[in-house]
Amino acid sequence: MARSLNDWLWQHEFWLPPGITWEDMQESEDVQYPQPHDLLLSLPFALFLVAIRWTFERAIALPLSSKLGVRDKERPKAQPNPILETFYSTRCKNPGEGELSSLAEQCDLTVRKVERWFRRRRNADRPSLSKKFCEACWRFTFYIIAFFTGLAVLYDKPWLWDHRECWTGYPQQPLQPSLFWYYLLELSFYWSLVFTLPFDVKRKDFKEQIVHHAATIFLISFSYCANYIRIGTLVMVIHDASDCFLEPTKIFNYMKWKKTCDSLFMIFSAVFLISRLVVFPYTVLYNTYYYSMEIFQPFFGYYFVNALLIILQLLHVFWSCLIIHMVYKFFHQGTMDKDMRSDTEESDKDEERENIREKEKNGIVYFSNMTSNNYIQRNGAEPLKNRTHLTNGHVKER
Repeated sequence: MARSLNDWLWQHEFWLPPGITWEDMQESEDVQYPQPHDLLLSLPFALFLVAIRWTFERAIALPLSSKLGVRDKERPKAQPNPILETFYSTRCKNPGEGELSSLAEQCDLTVRKVERWFRRRRNADRPSLSKKFCEACWRFTFYIIAFFTGLAVLYDKPWLWDHRECWTGYPQQPLQPSLFWYYLLELSFYWSLVFTLPFDVKRKDFKEQIVHHAATIFLISFSYCANYIRIGTLVMVIHDASDCFLEPTKIFNYMKWKKTCDSLFMIFSAVFLISRLVVFPYTVLYNTYYYSMEIFQPFFGYYFVNALLIILQLLHVFWSCLIIHMVYKFFHQGTMDKDMRSDTEESDKDEERENIREKEKNGIVYFSNMTSNNYIQRNGAEPLKNRTHLTNGHVKER
């Protein structure tokens, strides 16, 4: 059964244009073509990148965060409570009003105290500032290396300057060693992101990130097997270009370097919007959809690759809307708004709000007591607690 499934999966009609079979893609001493089994190397390389990242974050990024003044905020800890902890771990992390009331009765606490316990417990699970800093440093380091590696590999390739060259001789385009290692580097990195997904900082666009990683891995893998390597290298370079500015923007934000962060964010916004909404559609989408038809007739691989590219473009539009919204607020407020994908600590808003309300309430009571006593004393009268009123309106001393 496994053999039948393997034979069905690797039918040349799925991967190659009409008239081309796997026999036409056989390697020789002088010519090498992409082989699907080469992609298996990306898995051990991904684990190797995870090990490098772990070492980098602890040996370089974490000490660097301390030297640059990145300090983790002290968070109030939730008091140990088995009932609330069980509910938090097994049922819900953000209970509704009815559940809060029920839990308050079970624990013999007020609803406000139960609500505060859940807020502090959720904050305890949120990543610290130093963790975010270390992750941004690692990604910045990789994107810089990957981007300049891509430029070094592609600067003398004809398809970087003339996009129709992506299809010259397709699919019988020999695989050069530099292109193989560049592909392996990028694919291994995205596999490593999948492996560390449960431990990485989770933002509000977590689901979109999962879709992006899956589409990228499928696209890189399929483009390698179907020898769409020339168009695949363009996709990777275009994506790395804007990511090189995103991560340092986060780094300076964690360092509280406001002006530098704002400047880098504006540069990132311009590079992202131009590369993802202008360069990518013309260089990749239009090229793959129209120019390729000058060489071969549509087949399954043609539709599959274009579908993955369109998914990436839809994600580009989604993130572009968030960026444009932040840029709009920047020009109207004079400062960059917080990252709309970030999940802010609830204590920053709710607990401070509660403290302010309590202070205002205490201040109003104190102020009313003071003003009433002062008014009485200014008029030469005794405090009301030492006086009593008769029915005829006269005052009698106690």
